[in-house]
Amino acid sequence: MNNRLETFVKENRKAFDIMEPPAGLWTKIELELDAKKSLVAHDKKKSVRIYLWMSAAAAVVVVFALGWLYAGKLQANHLDIADVNAAYAKKEVHFAGLITEKRDSLAIFAEANPELYKKFTADLAKLDEEYDRLKSELPKSLNQTFVVKAMVKNREIQLQLLKQQLLIINQVDDYKRVNQI
Repeated sequence: MNNRLETFVKENRKAFDIMEPPAGLWTKIELELDAKKSLVAHDKKKSVRIYLWMSAAAAVVVVFALGWLYAGKLQANHLDIADVNAAYAKKEVHFAGLITEKRDSLAIFAEANPELYKKFTADLAKLDEEYDRLKSELPKSLNQTFVVKAMVKNREIQLQLLKQQLLIINQVDDYKRVNQI
């Protein structure tokens, strides 16, 4: 293939030497190169603008994604019993209502037996602390149903304890009445 080209060049050497480019050819080439350079410069400016817009859009997407993840994490840290098991949630609400009633009844007897009331509330405070610990453990737990059952059982124990405490207070009051006569 190289031989053909060499042969062609040798045979047409005179034609190459005779023909000269038109006078304005180099000027025309320079103008076209300048036009292409300005087009490239324009394209670079356009590319920079596009890059800036894309960077800004990416930053906005990242900020929203982080916000969404953070909000999801907050929501994950706040999980209700009803989110895990509706039946246990109903039991827990029922027990919580009864516990509130019994605590109010217990508070009424506090004036007559302040020391006994203090001991009783200390026992209830321990159960409340355990309930709060279970509640904070719930979102992180792998077995959420087990934790929910423990929470409901805690409420049930609180209710039984309050019933026992009210029974004891009534017996103490009865004893005091009998011995005053």
